[in-house]
Amino acid sequence: MLDECGHILYVGKAKSLKKRVASYFREQSLSIKNRSLMKKVADIQITVTASETEALLLEQNLIKSEKPAYNILLRDDKSYPFIYLTQAGEYPSIGIHRGKRKKSVRYFGPFPSASAVRETLHLLQKSFKVRQCDESYFNNRTRPCLQYQIKRCTAPCVGLIPKSSYAEDVRHTCMFLEGKDKEIVRELQKQMDSAAAELNFERAAELRDQVSFLRKIQEQQYVAGSSGDVDIVAGMVKPIGCCVHLLFIRAGRILGSRTYYPKVKGAISLQQLLSAFIPQFYLGHESQHQVPKEIICNSRLDDERPLLNALADVAGRKLKFSTKVRGERARWLQMAINNADKNLLGHHSRKLDYYGRLRALQEALSLDALPQRMECFDISHSSGEATVASCVVFDANGPLNADYRRFNIDNITPGDDYAAMAQAIKRRYTRLKKGEAKMPDILFIDGGKGQLRMAEDRLAELGVNGVVLVGIAKGVTRKPGLESLFIAGKGDEIVLSPDSAALHLIQHIRDEAHRFAISSHRQRRGKKRTTSSLERIPGIGAKRRAALLRFFGGLQAINSASPEEIAKVPGVSKLLAEEIYACIHNE
Repeated sequence: MLDECGHILYVGKAKSLKKRVASYFREQSLSIKNRSLMKKVADIQITVTASETEALLLEQNLIKSEKPAYNILLRDDKSYPFIYLTQAGEYPSIGIHRGKRKKSVRYFGPFPSASAVRETLHLLQKSFKVRQCDESYFNNRTRPCLQYQIKRCTAPCVGLIPKSSYAEDVRHTCMFLEGKDKEIVRELQKQMDSAAAELNFERAAELRDQVSFLRKIQEQQYVAGSSGDVDIVAGMVKPIGCCVHLLFIRAGRILGSRTYYPKVKGAISLQQLLSAFIPQFYLGHESQHQVPKEIICNSRLDDERPLLNALADVAGRKLKFSTKVRGERARWLQMAINNADKNLLGHHSRKLDYYGRLRALQEALSLDALPQRMECFDISHSSGEATVASCVVFDANGPLNADYRRFNIDNITPGDDYAAMAQAIKRRYTRLKKGEAKMPDILFIDGGKGQLRMAEDRLAELGVNGVVLVGIAKGVTRKPGLESLFIAGKGDEIVLSPDSAALHLIQHIRDEAHRFAISSHRQRRGKKRTTSSLERIPGIGAKRRAALLRFFGGLQAINSASPEEIAKVPGVSKLLAEEIYACIHNE
């Protein structure tokens, strides 16, 4: 359903399009939401698919890509972390991964949070000692690292463990991540008995400690008598809003939970909420969520059979929906319902508090309307090194993390914050004028009159109007609560009381910009400092870099070497040695 401008208002599917579309044109029994929708509809476009499953997938892809105002929208812009296991090489490694997955790597997950992944990796490191270092570190070791000394690794980098024993540790790691802990314990007990029978008591003691540690993990993380991969999906609908709480359970172990607050226009039922949420969460071209063997909900779903078929196609196996459960599953469901209820109340309370701060800010800055979008810039560097500018965005509901932007600042005098801010503002608002995002109502600048005047000049150059510019100057003691505000075009200094709700909101925005700038700067600085100058030389891969470093002992010796000396390195020809020398000395 489209409005006069051709923007999509609503996307829906039906077995009988005639009945479904006709239902929107009834004079009676039309809900408030649908009446509001039909006032804006100017055109209806129809796509016929070959099956109900195709219709469901098309619907979810359109909802995710177009974000229609009258559909229930799930804001889920985070990528979920996985544990990866490399399958190439004699000594595979494990670690945390986000983003696009490769075919040559095995993945376990997704996990609800990075902390859940780190905790699991820590347990694996203590239990099976499979390496977690990256390939460049592994390939260049000449002696065991600290992880070997504290018994968190078996030092495969220097060959202190046979390949067969390491492969066994990798196999046990996979079994642990698949939830086969009991099978691992039985195997280790048999090995322990065999070692004791052979009078190899030291090996038997190691296996005994490993079995004991795995049993402790089972006691801490497993629910007695439970197994299987289950997602608990509990919805809560109240006049104050909607909430969906998910509990992720894999092999009987609770991995964690996550709460969502879908965007809903008009009143809906719990059945409608879950029927819209579940396909958006698990289906579509951007979905990263693993479909479990069972989904337990606190309400029946609309069109349950087509949804089951679509999920089965995605998962490649059968699954089931459950609503009436007993025993541990009933306790899990009640836990998710209680969390959904409490989180919805807390979310509503925070929204009320945030709305009060917005009203206070409107009064403090004498604005005609409540601000709907705000941006704040900050600069971070270490004595001019790796300068980064951050831009954070807040709307009427709080931070918009997906709209945050960072700018790597180059070609300025090191330490010149004015020039850095000018470059960041010019780049940001040049893009906004091209339609990359909405213009803000307020632009906060972390600085005094000088920074504010510079930002005002940049916006004037770009022809940006209608944005209220506010400078945030720290007090003499630089303590929170003593900030002064300067508004562009007004010479008066505004000092709010330390307990002002408007000041608290400004501090929140400013501190978020500061946090994002520092984290971005540290990331850029760390990348710069851990990148070898040899990596910038064309034709030099990891093996040749390792050969150069082993031959000369370090970068300083390579930098002072002649082309003839570089050519003595195994695998480096005279021509390549001259190229290396020229790149190092910028010739």
